[in-house]
Amino acid sequence: MENRVKTSARQKPRSTSTSPDCGFTRSEVRALRRLKTPAGVQRFLDELPYNLSFTARSPQKVLGDRTASCLEGGIFAAAALRIIGFPPLIFDLEAEQDTDHVVAIFKVREHWGAVAKSNFTGCRYREPVYRSLRELAMSYFNVYFNLRGERTLRRYSRPVNLVRFDRLHWMTTDKPIWFIAEHLCEIPHIPLLAPAMEKRLTRVDQRTFRGEMVGHRKK
Repeated sequence: MENRVKTSARQKPRSTSTSPDCGFTRSEVRALRRLKTPAGVQRFLDELPYNLSFTARSPQKVLGDRTASCLEGGIFAAAALRIIGFPPLIFDLEAEQDTDHVVAIFKVREHWGAVAKSNFTGCRYREPVYRSLRELAMSYFNVYFNLRGERTLRRYSRPVNLVRFDRLHWMTTDKPIWFIAEHLCEIPHIPLLAPAMEKRLTRVDQRTFRGEMVGHRKK
């Protein structure tokens, strides 16, 4: 999969996001194009309050409502990346005794980066410097923990190209897009740790815990 999805800084893949079937209004497309880069998409997401409700709204709804959860932020980022010329890719970070994390991923000069919305400080943007998806997933490991301080990241999925859901109008539908989350639950995930490693894991220290909780929203 990695060898088939290639994006360079000099030449981005051709996008179909501006076709009449895209569903975004002209003003919405202009707003998304103004984000210009993956880092610009991340800045936009960082400015949105974290959505604590159990919802799965389309990128168009996120753009209008100006709030996003992890799932909604990752899918929004994939749509925004599509508008500026990248394939709309996401992958899933799977955890034990914790929630999964949905991340939009992109490739620049054969290296992976990520855009994400999170209620924790370190589970957001990644520069495109990772040679493999495993490297990218492992970059989240040390700051991926639950409220008991347990390190919880265990597996990651292969990239999912959201073009597969175009027939369901995933970018602009008024209906919930739980079908994307369901797909992520159904596909295989690759282990990051051996069982012996899991048994030796320590809890995060209080300094790391406090740092990751900066800006954390509670119900």
